[in-house]
Parts: sequence; structure tokens; C-alpha cells
Amino acid sequence: MTAESDEDRLKRLRIRSWRRGIKEMDLILGGWSDAHLRALPAEDVALYDELLAENDHDLYQWVTGQATAPDRFSGLIRRIADEFAAL
Repeated sequence: MTAESDEDRLKRLRIRSWRRGIKEMDLILGGWSDAHLRALPAEDVALYDELLAENDHDLYQWVTGQATAPDRFSGLIRRIADEFAAL
């Protein structure tokens, strides 16, 4: 099996961002990924990839401030939440 190219990884992450389990997260993560994913450093792309494995209901609560995100995701969630709050 060949390694995933950077371009393929970004495409996969974008699709996963737009096709979540709940529509609210489609809109939040899909819009955010369209605007920011290509500009992220490699380590943040890897963290975003891990974030997408989390449960949508947890993600929604973290982004909306209803629950505290785990420390490893807190900076990324804050960036996403700041954009979401501006909508």
C-alpha cells in the first residue's frame, strides 16, 4: 500500500469535514476546513485528522463552549469556535 499524498490527505479531510453525523458539524467543520485546511502546518493537519475521529456530539459541545475540549485539541477547537462565533 502506498503512502497517502499531502493532496489526497487534504481532500480526505475536507470530505470528512463536510460529511459528519450531524448537519451542524457539517457546516462548522466543512466551512472551516474550506477556509483554513490548506494553510495549516503539517502538525496541525495531523491534529485535525485526529479531531475528526471524535464524536460529533462531543465536537459540537466543545465548539459551542458547552463542554471543555481535551487539552490536546483545545487550541484547534478555539480557532474553529472563534470562526463559528463570527457567523
